[in-house]
Amino acid sequence: MGVIALWGLTHTHPLPPNNHKKRKIQNRKSSETPQQALPRPTTPPPSRPPRPHIHGLRYIIDLPANHRRPPPPAGLPTMTMMTFLLLLVVLLSSAAVVVVPFSLGSSSPSSSPSSSSSLPPPRRRWIPPTRRTSRPAAAEPRSTIATTTTTTAPSILRASSSSSSSSTTTTTTTAGGRYDVVRVDLEDGRDYPIYVGSGYDERESGRILRSHVSAKGARVLLVTNDRIAPMYLEKYRRLLSSPSSSSVEGKGGGGIGERTIRVDTLILPDGEENKNLDILTSILDRALELGLDRGCTFVALGGGVIGDMVGFASAIYQRGVDFIQIPTTVMAMVDSSVGGKTGVNHPLGKNMIGSFHQPNCVFVDLDVLDTLPDRELRSGLSEVIKYGLIRDAPFFDWLDANLAALLDRDTDATRYAVRRSCENKAEVVKADEREAGMRATLNLGHTFGHAIENGSGYGTWLHGEAVSIGTAMAATMSEKMGWIDGGLRGRIYNVLERAGLPVRLPVDSPMKVETFEKLMSLDKKVADGRLRLILLKGELGSCVFTGEFDTAALRETIEEFVKEIDDQRVLEK
Repeated sequence: MGVIALWGLTHTHPLPPNNHKKRKIQNRKSSETPQQALPRPTTPPPSRPPRPHIHGLRYIIDLPANHRRPPPPAGLPTMTMMTFLLLLVVLLSSAAVVVVPFSLGSSSPSSSPSSSSSLPPPRRRWIPPTRRTSRPAAAEPRSTIATTTTTTAPSILRASSSSSSSSTTTTTTTAGGRYDVVRVDLEDGRDYPIYVGSGYDERESGRILRSHVSAKGARVLLVTNDRIAPMYLEKYRRLLSSPSSSSVEGKGGGGIGERTIRVDTLILPDGEENKNLDILTSILDRALELGLDRGCTFVALGGGVIGDMVGFASAIYQRGVDFIQIPTTVMAMVDSSVGGKTGVNHPLGKNMIGSFHQPNCVFVDLDVLDTLPDRELRSGLSEVIKYGLIRDAPFFDWLDANLAALLDRDTDATRYAVRRSCENKAEVVKADEREAGMRATLNLGHTFGHAIENGSGYGTWLHGEAVSIGTAMAATMSEKMGWIDGGLRGRIYNVLERAGLPVRLPVDSPMKVETFEKLMSLDKKVADGRLRLILLKGELGSCVFTGEFDTAALRETIEEFVKEIDDQRVLEK
């Protein structure tokens, strides 16, 4: 067949000359005089689209009556339609002969390695890049000048790559200040913002806070402690009560403009030892004395103790009223104010009485940290470090490189650390609001730490200090079980100590092995009589919440930390 096709290429018959003259030319006037035959113009007239011209193929085209087909170029044989089809068949037949062995060889399971190595690599299916499906939340204030999505660490610091975040964060710049807004996304439209910023002017602060006061009423109970009251109580009472001409569109106010809000206050004693049912009752007594109804709003101004108690009081007062968190410590900003956990301590256990009750908003003004004692600043860093250990390794690397800046209260470093911690907390709360599983991982070091707080007497330790020792104990136990290596445990100790946090019990600690075992058995994470712990496992940023652990490793860890107390006493003698 190939020979016939080649013969046809060189022995084709040309078309009869002037064959096209036999066709009728449409739309031509009969009076038109014939013109001298001209070569076909290379550019068609504007009113007629270009016509293709292929030598040797017969097809009907609209040509002038006197047009003559130009001869084919010299040396190029003409081709009939039959020859063209024959050549096409030959080429396809040859290609099939070549392709079929490849397809058979590649699909045969018994193909030898030598034959398969000559095969072309498999064709990979193109996968389009992932589209961004989430949209930044709308900027809260209406006076927004610029809004940009923010997910990276401050470039002026020695920041490692920041981990990606699925939470929605926007940076908003207004005439009244610049702040980040982290959204806590919950079901049933209960999501709320966390404002993180500094340099707010009073107009902007008032706009934000008033927008989140319940739309059902205009009464506020502002609760703080005797340490915060002299510095900030009057300021926030004024911000909440002073009417503004416009407001942000908040969960409570819903964009309400001017309205008169009556703000009543209550000052409580400071300290973890005052986080109990008696002090909680005093909040409820004050609300009842003022005649507050279900349309009121409770506002917590202070650290974790005030936030937990006021939140719990708002959850149970007339079966639930709105409340706002204004945290004044690092601990409260990055942990206790976010997520809706509220409660008080019981003599037999920490936070044993409480409920889940989400706030309308969390308003973080980093300027209040200027008056925070160094000890409380360091205490709050233990919760910040926790996020890097359990789920955000790049953040831990960043903390390792920027601890000095945080301890020096660098504005950009502090703002990033607080915001990134809130993003981590918001993501966990979104996935597990009621602590059915994943949210329990936020309690790394807390089972040991709560036992230390209770056994030593509430108020002896700051919460973050006890959690730091508990984190060191969890890391030690994880190493004993072979879940992490000694290098990671050593790095954890190093970061905690450089942050000014304790990693061992002091010489005067009353803690015994039996004390740990008794108090840990009362932990909220105990299920069916079985203790469950959060332990580190695998690479940095990974942890497990489990009741399946080596009890011998647990006892060895407790004994090791208690023995250090006796060793220190011997050295002091």
